[in-house]
Amino acid sequence: MIEEARNSRLERMISEQLADRGITDERILNAFRSNPRHLFVPDSRSHEAYSDRPLPIGEGQTISQPYIVALMTELLNLEASDTVLEIGTGSGFQTAILGSIADKVFTVERKETLMERAKKVHKELGFDNIQYEKGDGTKGWEEFAPYDKILATGSVPNIPDSLLDQLGQGGRLVAPAGERRQQRLTLIIRNNGELTKHKEAYCSFLPLIGEEGWNG
Repeated sequence: MIEEARNSRLERMISEQLADRGITDERILNAFRSNPRHLFVPDSRSHEAYSDRPLPIGEGQTISQPYIVALMTELLNLEASDTVLEIGTGSGFQTAILGSIADKVFTVERKETLMERAKKVHKELGFDNIQYEKGDGTKGWEEFAPYDKILATGSVPNIPDSLLDQLGQGGRLVAPAGERRQQRLTLIIRNNGELTKHKEAYCSFLPLIGEEGWNG
């Protein structure tokens, strides 16, 4: 009964929070189905897992609102052959969505407790295409650059130069950029050596702390 109720809430979330708001890419919708959100929140919050809002996950961090996760994924325009850099593993939910569509995901997280918890959930779900690094995500992960796609799950005052440098030709980068309290989802596209910037939806993310992000 519990599993049936969860599946019902999951499908309602996909229908009402994603599809009804314009997320129609079946790969993204199926990624949400195969990575149930309740697995990525604390047990004490599992009854809220399919609500239309972010939730605390400990360490002063949150799991993002489902629609925002889907929208950021859609803006990346993922291909099955893509190598993706994610800045801010957090709960690991966005990581799992990326890993369900792209070939490889490299994810960087400052807080080891969160990274290890995400690793455990990913292992239980059978992922073998995700690599993890503890460190300052604002500097990216140069070892495996360039990346086809880059996504930041924390806000930055400006897009870090290190991330721009690690974005490959034809690549797309999505990050919430702007003020501390409110940002715009910002899409950067690299074509023929030129960078173009597109400002998308308003949003409010926790700050990305680091050398090329916020100080604290």
